[in-house]
Amino acid sequence: MDTVLVTGATGTVGSALIPALRARGVTVRAMTRDPGRSVPGAETVVADLRDPESVAAALNGVDAAFLNSPSAPDAAAHQMRFADLARDAGVNRLVLLSQYAAEAGSPVRFLRWHAEVEAHVQKLGIDHTVLRPNLYLQALLAFAGTIAQGFFAAPIGDAAVSAIDTRDIADAAAAVLAGTGHTGRTYTLTGPRAVTHTEIAHAISDATGRSVVFHDTSADQFAAALTGLLPPWQIDGLIEDYAHYARGEAAEVHTSVADLTGKPARDVTDFARDHAALLAV
Repeated sequence: MDTVLVTGATGTVGSALIPALRARGVTVRAMTRDPGRSVPGAETVVADLRDPESVAAALNGVDAAFLNSPSAPDAAAHQMRFADLARDAGVNRLVLLSQYAAEAGSPVRFLRWHAEVEAHVQKLGIDHTVLRPNLYLQALLAFAGTIAQGFFAAPIGDAAVSAIDTRDIADAAAAVLAGTGHTGRTYTLTGPRAVTHTEIAHAISDATGRSVVFHDTSADQFAAALTGLLPPWQIDGLIEDYAHYARGEAAEVHTSVADLTGKPARDVTDFARDHAALLAV
């Protein structure tokens, strides 16, 4: 493998994927929308998924591509167009970041959108692999403000979720991009166990040395807390996501991280320890 294009290169997964690829001897081209930003350890190219000409230029001469995109109501359309452009550019391998339980008939809009992209990529005839990670543990960093006050809240009750550290997603993606034998495969990526949000609170308490508790809340209260911070479509989608978690539909544990990387997936206690400084502000 010579050069891999990483979309979303400055995001949570992309920023961890670049060093993971370099550790495997892969040359990385990092795609960013910010013309003033240079991505360490990679050739930086400026392109926007909304601008097909810039994407085509970014794809020129790469051997493989990692497809992830910012959350947007039209993200599926942009991802499908990227896949078309990758095929037209002769890219040899496409690794698509999807989501746990992506299904066309899901009541969760994000899962329907991911399923639509998966189906489109499958029809293109390009060498591709799908990664379906569960809830990101790093999403807890968005609660840092209330965690500093000793609590965080979400409409999930006592349902357990096999949440995953995004560093493990990056390591798994690097293994697929740099390895062989993954054509047409779909890997569901999870943590090593399913945990409740109360257990997550305990892990954060232990790591930070301060008492943190979890409060179950209603969907309406959760939405009200996010109003003004996120657009309405994204709030509605998150409410659907959490209803999916609360129904116990995201508790299954898979071994794909260990199978692909040769290392066990990080536990919530590892995440809390490594991010204690950010969670204790």
